[in-house]
Amino acid sequence: MAKYIYPAVFTPEGNGYFIDFPDFDACYTQGSDIADGITMAEDVLSLMLTHFEDEQREIPAASSIKSLSLTEDAFATYISCDTTVYRRRMNNTAVKKTLTIPSWLNDSAVAAGLNFSQVLQEALRQKLNIL
Repeated sequence: MAKYIYPAVFTPEGNGYFIDFPDFDACYTQGSDIADGITMAEDVLSLMLTHFEDEQREIPAASSIKSLSLTEDAFATYISCDTTVYRRRMNNTAVKKTLTIPSWLNDSAVAAGLNFSQVLQEALRQKLNIL
């Protein structure tokens, strides 16, 4: 698991862009504009590289943008991804935790209708500076 950078080719298509990664077969996506395209490209690249890692497949070296053949209306840019961050973001498996709190705090939280799991998740995200 690592950080990767690969070139992506953006080709105007309709009201948006078709985005292709020349270093991978069948690794492409689309975006409604450049910003959306970059977001979508990061996602599909992360998905492809996570799959390669899981299958223990050889990960190809990234091409240089200068080596790419582009049509007149297309452009290329580098897209980066971190498969460790991607895996963490995609793994929402629930884990049961047992904890203790004072009885008075439990009573107050129950009376307020708080969802203990949600409160704990929010507190942990805040404490760990995770958005």
